[in-house]
Amino acid sequence: MAQRRVTLTFLGAAGTVTGSKYLLTIGRGAAGDPGRRVLVDAGVFQGEKQWRLRNWEEFPVDPATVSDVVLTHAHNDHVGYLPALVRQGFSGTVWATEGTRRLAEIVLRDAGKLQEEAAEDARRGGWSKHEDPKPLYDVHDVEETLPLFRPVEFDEDVDLGEGLVARWVRAGHILGSASVRLEVESTSVVFSGDLGRHDHPLLKARGTPPAADYVVCESTYGDREHPEPDVEHEPMAEAIGRTLARGGLVVIPAFAVDRTQLVLKVLVDLMRSGRIPEVPVVVDSPMALKALDVYRDASLGELRDDVDVDDFTGMPELIEAATSQESRALNKRFDPMIIVASSGMVEGGRVLHHLARLLPDERNTVILTGYQAAGTRGRSIEEGARSLKINGHYIRIRAEVVRDEEFSVHGDASDLLDWLRALGEEPETVFVTHGEKDVAHHFAGRIAEELDWNAVVPRYGEVVSLIPGAADPDDLPPDVLDG
Repeated sequence: MAQRRVTLTFLGAAGTVTGSKYLLTIGRGAAGDPGRRVLVDAGVFQGEKQWRLRNWEEFPVDPATVSDVVLTHAHNDHVGYLPALVRQGFSGTVWATEGTRRLAEIVLRDAGKLQEEAAEDARRGGWSKHEDPKPLYDVHDVEETLPLFRPVEFDEDVDLGEGLVARWVRAGHILGSASVRLEVESTSVVFSGDLGRHDHPLLKARGTPPAADYVVCESTYGDREHPEPDVEHEPMAEAIGRTLARGGLVVIPAFAVDRTQLVLKVLVDLMRSGRIPEVPVVVDSPMALKALDVYRDASLGELRDDVDVDDFTGMPELIEAATSQESRALNKRFDPMIIVASSGMVEGGRVLHHLARLLPDERNTVILTGYQAAGTRGRSIEEGARSLKINGHYIRIRAEVVRDEEFSVHGDASDLLDWLRALGEEPETVFVTHGEKDVAHHFAGRIAEELDWNAVVPRYGEVVSLIPGAADPDDLPPDVLDG
């Protein structure tokens, strides 16, 4: 029996760092037979308008013909398109680790609510070009999506049927994150997902998938090297000490998934070592609190052996502000405290009302713990803006602003190269994705120079054949030649 055609189509994270979607097609039959279609990741595009508009385009193939979605992890740019896919007819299986399933449920429910609110705001404000603006998807679509999830274990082969076998290997990025290896026919491909650094402060270290014929590797930080780690978090410790000494409050904008949990661990460490005073710590984000519960669940077995739940929740006073009333009540408190609130780039969420109150007072401090994208409020604060527009009003910035560089859990260029080396065998091709265009090309150049491997940067919508050594037309199956 002739080998079936296997192709890969880059439907996201190609030319940009968001919207991860890779369509694997196995065997194309006669006219009208699309073959087996499997989507690896289903993320939304974020950032620049030219990419965000693609979220609203018709999906390139009929979603009803996609049999499975295979997920690497639960960040929105990897899972946030799932309910839109379901809305358009997808009803197959969504395969993911249990940690990813738990976090994706939180992320998607929050996203569905935000989509509905954004559509309603557009309708009321009259700024949409549509008379009755609709959300990309709503909470009903999310609830239709969640029952499709099927959990898998790390480091075990999973039979997805029709000769397709998948394996999830720890990626060390966030809880549940994995690199995924797919094998079918006589070919195999590894999708890196988002790769963490060599050591995650809370989670077990990333693993190494078995070698594959093809590799799809992310390049988010493919043009940079992280500075030598300051494991003592001296900038944060000193800033908190100064602020509390002068009677101020500290606000830390932080992403709800993983970043909030890492910040809490550092605060626990600093208090235990006596390097900052023992003051109340507030987590003011319903989404972050739900994610915190997932991280607390020891049954998932994802925490490092030397980490206990108390290591990131064991401060003398942890206040969990779950309701809006509990959040608003904090505005009446002026005693020294540390407030950790979403969002990490100050684009929305409860952190805004805390900043509106605290930014004008020079006794207070804002500590930024992650990358601040161009055009965000966080970037404005980082670059020394004198005022910030919040809810239609310009707020004067007198508070101290500090950045702690040590919270990134994205691997840098050397981390990515080390992961590729560890695969052990040279693949036919490394497809460099999930990076801004210049960054991806830079990293592809490093792969070619340092590993002497074939590395290319695929274009959005590009289709490639995954048949090893099939450059000679005589080696290609008939359906490839006919197509």
